[in-house]
Amino acid sequence: MLTRISQLIALLLARKRRLLWLLLLGVVLPWGIFLKASSEIEEGEGFYGDLQLLRWAHVHATPAFDSFFLFCSAIGGPVPMTVAAVLFTGVLVWRQQPRYAWFFGLAVGGAAALNLLAKAILGRPRPAFWLSLAPETSFSFPSGHAMGSAAVVLALGLLLARGRWRVWLPGALFVLAVGFSRVYLGVHYPSDVLSGWIASLGWVTGVYMLLPPSRLNP
Repeated sequence: MLTRISQLIALLLARKRRLLWLLLLGVVLPWGIFLKASSEIEEGEGFYGDLQLLRWAHVHATPAFDSFFLFCSAIGGPVPMTVAAVLFTGVLVWRQQPRYAWFFGLAVGGAAALNLLAKAILGRPRPAFWLSLAPETSFSFPSGHAMGSAAVVLALGLLLARGRWRVWLPGALFVLAVGFSRVYLGVHYPSDVLSGWIASLGWVTGVYMLLPPSRLNP
């Protein structure tokens, strides 16, 4: 009996440590970085490497890269990501898993709302160093493509982590391709993209801790 109790206590302590690390690395650290970057944007300061990476990407442009990154940018845009999120949420509701649907909808929809709010508050202008193949007129920080695609992949990964389907590797490659496409096309600074990824990590992880999928069985 005492052995069983000690094992249970050890299990609870280990779980608390995992939750603490998840809170620190998945929520506190990302939001700290994002808020710091936001304050730099608000003060009109730039970021080291932004211009150099933009120019490097432009120098290495080719027709093949143009087509590839235009495609990546298109499929990772707000409309395709919104359609994918609505369809997946609808499938969860149809399968009578409303709590999973709430988690996914809040993770992805909340990230989109935060992106719009940050853009409106900070109002960072887009880079304009050359004529883009896919010009944009909205504000730049943080990247909506980066934030939306990362939120969808993170939420899917957390929902499917215990199942037979794995989304982490192809999902990460997709998110990286979408994010870099925005730099390649000259419509985002690298810091916009990186901040979008970080913000999605902080938001989706926070939702996960409040509504963990492992506890969301209907």
